[in-house]
Amino acid sequence: MRPGELQRWLETDESKTVGWRRGGGESVGHDSGRKIVNLLRRRRAELTDADYRHMRKVVGYVRRHMAQRPRGDVRRTRWRYSLMNWGHDPLK
Repeated sequence: MRPGELQRWLETDESKTVGWRRGGGESVGHDSGRKIVNLLRRRRAELTDADYRHMRKVVGYVRRHMAQRPRGDVRRTRWRYSLMNWGHDPLK
């Protein structure tokens, strides 16, 4: 997803309803999505080792989650919404 598209998604109610929450606050995926928006808007030369570690975490999550694709129409599923929080829309 492009940064603006991801940022708009993160503002939706659907985005805020999925994912594991640390201590009842923002979900891990939603927090990751905000970090991804920030990373995508920076130049490569500005990225830190921590940024690259986070992106490896994102790639790992997306790969694992994609392997668990449910059958049928996934347009309005928690599975898709969770992936979108991590910056990947499986329908694109």
